[in-house]
Amino acid sequence: MHENFNGFIYDKNVDGIVTVTLDMNGPVNTMNDDFRAAIAWLADRLEGEAGLTGVVFASAKSTFFAGGDIKEILQAEPGDEAKWFDSTERMKGHLRRIERLPVPVAAAINGAALGGGLELCLACNYRVAWNSPKVQLGLPEVNLGLLPGAGGVVRTIHMLGLDKALPLLLEGTRLRPEQALADGLVDALVDSPDELVDAAREWVRANPGAGIKPWDRKGYSLPGGGIANPAVAQQLSLAAAQVFRKTRGLLPAPERILSVAHDVAAVDFDTALRLETRGLVELIMTPQAKNLMTSTFVQMGRINSGLSRPRDVAKSAVSRVGILGAGMMGQGIAYVSALAGIEVVLKDVTLAAAEKGKAYTEKLLATGVEKGRVSAADKAATLNRIRATADDCDLEGCDLIIEAVFESIDLKARVTGDTEPLLAANGVFGSNTSTLPISLLAQASQQPERFIGIHFFSPVDKMPLVEIICGEQTSEDTLARAYDFARQIGKTPIVVNDAVGFFTSRVFSTYLDEGSRLLVEGLDPVYIDNLGRALGMPVGPLAVFDEVSQELFGKISATQRELGLFGTGSDNSVATEVAETLVSRFGRGGRHHGGGFYEYPEAGDKRLWPGLQALYRKADVRLEAGEVKDRLLFRQVIESLKCLEEGVLRSVPEGNIGSLMGIGAPAWTGGFIQLVNSYGLERFSERCAELARRYGERFEAPAIVGERLAAGERFE
Repeated sequence: MHENFNGFIYDKNVDGIVTVTLDMNGPVNTMNDDFRAAIAWLADRLEGEAGLTGVVFASAKSTFFAGGDIKEILQAEPGDEAKWFDSTERMKGHLRRIERLPVPVAAAINGAALGGGLELCLACNYRVAWNSPKVQLGLPEVNLGLLPGAGGVVRTIHMLGLDKALPLLLEGTRLRPEQALADGLVDALVDSPDELVDAAREWVRANPGAGIKPWDRKGYSLPGGGIANPAVAQQLSLAAAQVFRKTRGLLPAPERILSVAHDVAAVDFDTALRLETRGLVELIMTPQAKNLMTSTFVQMGRINSGLSRPRDVAKSAVSRVGILGAGMMGQGIAYVSALAGIEVVLKDVTLAAAEKGKAYTEKLLATGVEKGRVSAADKAATLNRIRATADDCDLEGCDLIIEAVFESIDLKARVTGDTEPLLAANGVFGSNTSTLPISLLAQASQQPERFIGIHFFSPVDKMPLVEIICGEQTSEDTLARAYDFARQIGKTPIVVNDAVGFFTSRVFSTYLDEGSRLLVEGLDPVYIDNLGRALGMPVGPLAVFDEVSQELFGKISATQRELGLFGTGSDNSVATEVAETLVSRFGRGGRHHGGGFYEYPEAGDKRLWPGLQALYRKADVRLEAGEVKDRLLFRQVIESLKCLEEGVLRSVPEGNIGSLMGIGAPAWTGGFIQLVNSYGLERFSERCAELARRYGERFEAPAIVGERLAAGERFE
């Protein structure tokens, strides 16, 4: 018996086991209109199937099931709540009918089962997965501003208890098969995808009475107890405090997940499913969810699919990379490159300095071995890929050289001239500069068409972004090679055009500058930093200035003055003035120079440098919190729009992903440019005008906002 309804391929064998192979239209299986119709058809078909002994779900795609249709969800608007509630409840009702079949139901998981894909598996009695790095399981909806609304919250808590379920739900953790097995999300693993369906059918045959879920049996109780258990009530209370500390009340999804988790612990299974649906529908309508889905799913997908990569250049891979400078940045680039299987030549002025840089990789790998994430063999192999040296000749034949030396035009020119001739034929020379124009640095190159900016972020092993900067003469082939290298080492690349500070450093510096302006105006520095964090930035503007270092900021500004470039990007004159004051008058160059705005005692937390209040604080100066937060936020948004208007940014997605991953834009915004869409272009323009009247022309909305508004267009 063989039938196909909307990509649900239905086969019943002689044993009475029905195998449903999912092969829906499109590259992946997803929860769309076709799925909703198919799951209703399937529930009817299975309930009416004579001689049914079991069901196996399998997939004909490389991904088992991709989950909800994000583009469809993005179409939801306030006022559509009843439609979405009814549609979701009907779909969940059909899943519940399949779950309550009197025969065992198994899932054969051959690829990623994330979000709705895992929720489909959770409605089964048994889950067997291919033990491969290609398989991931998890409920990442929280990272999109949503909650798992197809039974994910309710079933994980009923299966695992609150203690194990909450981290999966609140962190959106993606598990490898072995982790999923250990946590109880899957029941068995196989070594080959060809074994999956047979293994699932074998379990069905061996367990004819396993069709009733524990929560549908008389006498069932929630693992770990329900809300009446004082330990459970305390756990939920502690979790709420932890969530608020992490989100600062700016992201509604984690709080709503906790609310539904409380409901699951307090009511019956089917009531909890309805409350879960209500929570999902509420979140779908929030601007935070819209922002996150737009940027971190739709736009991230466009970037990772090669949005700014030249289409007509063949894919390439780096086999040998040379890195000039084994300091904080160089050692990090060496680590991620070696980890990706690339041979690394790590060069510094002395062999001892280069060896110290290599030791950074050894330290990270040793930690991985201790935690069971890295094998001793993999550690040895990765270390063997790094050659520490003080000899330029060892760079001979590298197909990519990246200089990661100090931000000095003369130094960068010297190392470029010394090492560029050692590149392999058609090799690429990259600069890790964060501020100096690539076209200017390329003047030291004999092949400026093969010179490009490859800007990493610190710490390199943790920061997922790479900003690729094209100089005036950079070729399309060079851009493609740099882009492919970024993907090869597992980074997300954005591509921008040349300018002082490029995109990320230019926008980030406005955060430091506006914080400095608030300080100079007389506001309490602790108040300024607290409101930066309350806005959703990772760190307050003064605290992060200390990390960047006032000394470095001052030197960069001095270099820009010498080159006639100061002020050609963003206006950071007040930040420069404050940095120079702290360094020249008080010797306070930042955290790594003994302290800046803050003091950093060996024991205890950092504390404000007492001299700062005497230097700038004016007791009669007050400014309401909303005004401070808008100044810190709008300054960065406006600068991002200027980068788009001037052509520094090549696309809106790269502006959003670059600001989220490279600058620390608050997650709720979806990126600095996406914020304008959710804020409303007209309202944004009006607020800019108001801020400009009070604080100056730096807050005037760029002309591109009015142009998009007049055309009835959003920033997409």
